[in-house]
Amino acid sequence: MLADYHIHTSYSDDSIYPMEDCINRAISLGFDEICFTEHIDHGCPTSFCCDCDSYLEGFNLYKEKYQKKITLKFGIEFGVQAHHRNYFENIFRKYPFDFVLMSFHQVEDKELWNGDFQAGKTQAEYNRIYFEEMFNSMKAFENYSVLAHMDLMRRYDRYGEYPFEKSKEQIEEILKYLIAAEKGIEVNTSSFRYNLNDLTPATPILKLYKELGGEIITIGSDSHREAQLGNKIPYVRDILKSLGYRYFTTFKKMQPIFHEL
Repeated sequence: MLADYHIHTSYSDDSIYPMEDCINRAISLGFDEICFTEHIDHGCPTSFCCDCDSYLEGFNLYKEKYQKKITLKFGIEFGVQAHHRNYFENIFRKYPFDFVLMSFHQVEDKELWNGDFQAGKTQAEYNRIYFEEMFNSMKAFENYSVLAHMDLMRRYDRYGEYPFEKSKEQIEEILKYLIAAEKGIEVNTSSFRYNLNDLTPATPILKLYKELGGEIITIGSDSHREAQLGNKIPYVRDILKSLGYRYFTTFKKMQPIFHEL
């Protein structure tokens, strides 16, 4: 069973990849299942909300057309902030999502990618506040499946890698809450194209999640173009097995389905 559970197409603001081209590419790569996770962010001038009506219409068209060749799932990536919970609740109730990635692209209504949120803060401050926002958002908004690229800050940290041990207490609190709520995490293979020195989330987080009893884990390429689709997913499966994981997860109607690695 080969699946990619983090894919963006032209329905997202930062991709021009046609959905049908993506499907055909996934079939050619031997994937059994893929999940589209188009962007919805809110609260910043650069925030983007995909046209979910058009997205669902296109998805249903291709799901029917390709149902004998590949399984397609209707997902979304919510860039959540706790104080915008009602915005995301309304969208969630309106559409038949199979899967919801909860991401943290903005904090304090400021973007991470351009450094606006980090500006004027020390490395310790913005890493602490980032995980605080994550925990607060998890408590405020419950309609999600897994946390996407949990340590995303590593991608945009201008001072380099912030030591895991300095955030371990916060991360452990988040993971315990996550497990109790029967939610999961993803391994996001974009770490390879961003030339990070470890997986996303980093190996210490994956080990801690396993030690705490975490089992729900998806694998996604976070692809926005053809060359990124499915990247390193078989390799990451082998790493998860070496860390003691037995299963990876797909979703249907927001319910996890476990598959042997």
